[in-house]
Amino acid sequence: MSRRFAWLRACALILVISACAQPHQQIQPGADEASVIARLGPPRETYNLPDGGRRLMWPTQPMGTTTTAVDIDASGKVVSARQVLQASEFARAQVGVWTRDDVLVNFGRPFETSYFRRMQREVWSYRYQENNITNLIFSFYFDDQGILRLTQKTPDTTRDPSMRGRF
Repeated sequence: MSRRFAWLRACALILVISACAQPHQQIQPGADEASVIARLGPPRETYNLPDGGRRLMWPTQPMGTTTTAVDIDASGKVVSARQVLQASEFARAQVGVWTRDDVLVNFGRPFETSYFRRMQREVWSYRYQENNITNLIFSFYFDDQGILRLTQKTPDTTRDPSMRGRF
């Protein structure tokens, strides 16, 4: 009886672990676009890529912390699938080089935009979790020509009440 119980417990654990898989982990390179849409539903955002492909996005903003991005080549096959709202992806942004369009195509629509008149900067902000623990906001600051001039990460005080009023 204990072997059977151990086997059932192992099966339950595998089921729980597989249920925790992120959407981007369920998509394999080479899959066709229709199968991706069947699995994830229609994308909320779609952007054309320079090579003739497209980037499909499933954001959870404004209150969520993930955006699944799937790159589809010109023939309709998956090139890559990943969660783009994370530190390693934000680090790719090039101050002085990237534009609003680059940020939009790479991260999707922000949950919030604002304009700081004294700085003459438009700010786009994205919620994310660093190391799957710390709730932060990553912000991109653009000059009036739409060029990225500054990036910044700050605590997401809406997620951590102990931080309210500190920033």
